[in-house]
Order: sequence, then structure tokens, then C-alpha cells
Amino acid sequence: QLVESGGGLVQSGGSLRLSCTTSGRTLNGYYLNAYCMAWFRQAPGKEREFVSGIDRLGRTADADSVSGRFTISRDNAANMVYLQLNSLKPEDTANYYCAAERCVVGLSRFPERYEYWGQGTQVTVSS
Repeated sequence: QLVESGGGLVQSGGSLRLSCTTSGRTLNGYYLNAYCMAWFRQAPGKEREFVSGIDRLGRTADADSVSGRFTISRDNAANMVYLQLNSLKPEDTANYYCAAERCVVGLSRFPERYEYWGQGTQVTVSS
């Protein structure tokens, strides 16, 4: 129900922009502005980890490992969420997932709180 795009192969220090939207007009009857949205990533052999999140008011949170390099944003009119990845490092290589939850109690960094997930988009950073 969520669809990511924008992944690819990039050299260390490069940039990418990931996009996330719904496969239909809405996600379970609601546009994405009704949800807290987040990006997670998972590298082979590692657990899925929180990258960045944004609540319904546009407040954001980032993992320490990406703070100052990655920026999450949302375009409510376009029903889109983005993740701008700058100054990429080889350790950023992973499958990146977009996730949504109704966030009754606020933005969460825990993947089990998120009800909806995309299929992921692969980001590979070469050294």
C-alpha cells in the first residue's frame, strides 16, 4: 500500500532522494497527512533500524547516525513523503522502507508501532 522509489547505486559522498506515496489514492481511507511517517533501513544480517520520522505537524526526528546528512519531509498536497540522503557513506547501504502509523501517542522509532510498510528501495553506496 506504500510505494517507495528513488534508490540506486551512488558513490561515497553522493546524494539520493527517496520518495514514498500510496499505491492508491489513500492508505486505508486516509491521505498520508493523517499519519506519522518514517523511514527505516535494513542491511543484510542486521535488524531493521529507524532512520528518520515526521509527525502530522511536520516535526522530525533522526537517528544519530544520519543526523545532519539525511532530511525527511512531506508534501501533503502531493500525498508524498521524501528522504533526502546527502554525504552518503558505504555504511548507509541498505534496503530503505517507508512506514506509516496513526501515531496516537506521537512519533515512534520502533518498527513494531508502524502498521503500513512499503516493499523497500535499495540504496547502495560504493567506496
